[in-house]
Amino acid sequence: MRFWFRFIKDNKLINDRTVLDISDNNRTKKVFAAIDEICMSEDLSHPIWLDKNINEFKRSSKTRFTQDSFIDEIEFDYMEISVLDED
Repeated sequence: MRFWFRFIKDNKLINDRTVLDISDNNRTKKVFAAIDEICMSEDLSHPIWLDKNINEFKRSSKTRFTQDSFIDEIEFDYMEISVLDED
């Protein structure tokens, strides 16, 4: 499974990364592992999954985490996660 993380500020892409997970874990565990990897590499607190994020991700395999989802102050407007390839 491959994920694409985009960091957007003022409607401009300031950073993006892809994460590949080839483990035998289920989809949910792969999503959380990818978020863990990005948060560690970008020195971010883990985002909180709000109801809106859960519903968006279930519906379209994509969601945005805004400042409301982070405890610490973030230097971007939102972080978006998208599923690029599923197993």
